[in-house]
Amino acid sequence: MPSAVKLTVASIVLTALAACATAPAVDLTPPPPKVDAKTGLEYGSPGPRR
Repeated sequence: MPSAVKLTVASIVLTALAACATAPAVDLTPPPPKVDAKTGLEYGSPGPRR
């Protein structure tokens, strides 16, 4: 009987580990800066470089 308990606990731990390992990565890139109409006409679509 103790063998069945160990097997059950091990399967729960492995399932939790697999769920954490397959989580999608978070996108940390900042959004592009918003450009108003005048800046877009003067500098083009991406805006001035800083």
